[in-house]
Amino acid sequence: MTTDFSKVCDILGMFYFRFRDTDTLSQFLEFNDVGLPLSYLASEGLCEISEDGKKYVAETWELFLTSLGVEDTGYNDLQEVLDKADTEGIDNPDSLF
Repeated sequence: MTTDFSKVCDILGMFYFRFRDTDTLSQFLEFNDVGLPLSYLASEGLCEISEDGKKYVAETWELFLTSLGVEDTGYNDLQEVLDKADTEGIDNPDSLF
């Protein structure tokens, strides 16, 4: 993982906050029902993540990037990841979520 863990939590947390009610993403959200909420809670300073919890977040992060068709190059925010997916990722990211 190249992106700093706290940034991963921020990115996944923002993704969860912005898209948690999006029907087209329901399968991805349901599959990552621990990693996404945990990332959100950590990004908001509401919890600290245990070593076991970090494994869930790392797995969610890998699935997130794979679904978008991008590699971890060290991201700072969600928009940066989404922009990278628009320019270098898969043609239709919604179809993979």
